[in-house]
Amino acid sequence: MLETLDADAVRRWCASGLDALRRHQGEIDDLNVYPVPDGDTGTNLVLTLTSAQQALAMDLDTSPEGGGAAVTPHGHALRLMARGALLGARGNSGVILAQLLRGLADALTTVPTVRGRELAGALRGAATAAYGAVAHPVEGTLLSVAAAAATGAEQADSDDLRAVVRSAAGAATRALARTPQQLATLARAGVVDAGGQGLCLLLDALVEVVAGEPPDRPATVPRPVRPPVTAVRETGSEAYAYEVQYLLDAAPEAVTRLRATLDALGDSLVVVGDAATGQESSTWNVHVHVNDVGAAVEAGVVAGRPYLISVTRFADQPAVAQRPGPDDSDRAVATRWPGPDDSDRAAATRWSGADGADRAAVVVASGAGLAALLSGEGATVLAGSPSTGELLDAVRATGAARVVVLPTDPATRAVAGTVAHQAQPLGVKVSVVPTRSPVQALAALAVRDPQRSFEDDVIAMAEAAGACRSAEVCHAGREALTVAGPCRPGDVLALVEGEVHLVGADLLDTCTALLDRMLGGGGELVTLLAGADAPAGLTDAVRAHVARHWPFVEVQAYAGGQPHYPLLVGVE
Repeated sequence: MLETLDADAVRRWCASGLDALRRHQGEIDDLNVYPVPDGDTGTNLVLTLTSAQQALAMDLDTSPEGGGAAVTPHGHALRLMARGALLGARGNSGVILAQLLRGLADALTTVPTVRGRELAGALRGAATAAYGAVAHPVEGTLLSVAAAAATGAEQADSDDLRAVVRSAAGAATRALARTPQQLATLARAGVVDAGGQGLCLLLDALVEVVAGEPPDRPATVPRPVRPPVTAVRETGSEAYAYEVQYLLDAAPEAVTRLRATLDALGDSLVVVGDAATGQESSTWNVHVHVNDVGAAVEAGVVAGRPYLISVTRFADQPAVAQRPGPDDSDRAVATRWPGPDDSDRAAATRWSGADGADRAAVVVASGAGLAALLSGEGATVLAGSPSTGELLDAVRATGAARVVVLPTDPATRAVAGTVAHQAQPLGVKVSVVPTRSPVQALAALAVRDPQRSFEDDVIAMAEAAGACRSAEVCHAGREALTVAGPCRPGDVLALVEGEVHLVGADLLDTCTALLDRMLGGGGELVTLLAGADAPAGLTDAVRAHVARHWPFVEVQAYAGGQPHYPLLVGVE
């Protein structure tokens, strides 16, 4: 049991909170009720807090000094955590969480001893800062839960740290249960707010660190009470088609003007940063939903220097990534190469380019068959959803000076962008080829040519990936409305470039209909990857169908072993 919040407690809280989010990631994602397996709020919170933990592990604080006063050890740890969350924040929920952590850090950085009343004041400051970061705050969201936690902490009216954190966590849980009463969308879907659920898990983790035992209630995630309709975003109106997010180096005054510009362009606007009084330039994380992507990015250019720009089209349902397990072993390197030590394995996956510098490729993909295929092409393969640190470690382990990263899903694409930025000071040039499926990664790897310059090789790989149309077939997990019509649990869904094109009852019939639709637009080569749950003979039956109806098309079929999707398809 702790009487004060020290640096070690902050670090243990971050680790424990991340572990809780990882264990419940899928359940939190399900609160956003997509009809296919998908990563959303739970995934965004995991990625954000993973970045915070990486910053704590690196122990490199580049944020501004705390108002000239001495920074305490716990303040240093909180500031590291907040800085990492800011740089790695994903989605609306992740950006708000980063601001909450920033509010805690600002309030406690120079406070000598953090007891109950100090923490209560910091929670109030964090909630206020989070509300201020959101252009149009909405009740029934993560913001409401954060405000309730602060109120609960204040009502404890005690210096007893354990009493205060218990009161804050309990108030947050009760506020979470009220979110369907505050937000009609949640009530119709029969769920609580996903971001609020994530915050409750983090507060429960803090209780366990401070009190030495978990809260009296279990940290469970409520399940939907009835099949909900499809939701396609964390927040915001259906009127806007794109989510735009980027990091921005800019002065606070310029960001004030940026907020007004972006607010006129769209909704779900959240801007958080690490600005300090009198500082000329700071780092900001900008998140907004718009129709005019160019205008949103241009506004950032006017304000300062935007980078790590991410654009997501809501109509594209992202391909599933295997969710992180409770420990790092679940997301370890999936492929091993012969040799007595790691250097031998690394040497087997790099090659010398025309410029004399060693090159390598790192691919993120799940499935034993896929790992074998990709490693056979000379790539290092990571399974699951690696953190920024894990992906950076894989890049460094190749020993190459030039590395191509192929993420194969949108969530990992954001992590890859961060890795490319972080690798620069290490003397490693990383280029990201934005593949959205393993079939595109295979197409990209097939065109590598060490006689080309590295930049030209990356362009050729990107062109090959872009020329490969990708599709996936899965089973619907719930009742929903899709662009191809309604679906029920167990129905077969065929998605082309992330959008549902077919809803069927029979797996083979849907697969063959999907190939007919894709080949109707042209194609000479079809790649089929059978998933872990694919029935025996599925790819043989599809291959036979193509041979009968499309005799001039070549078909290559492999056992991919990927989860969730019985069949992945590529057409070139």
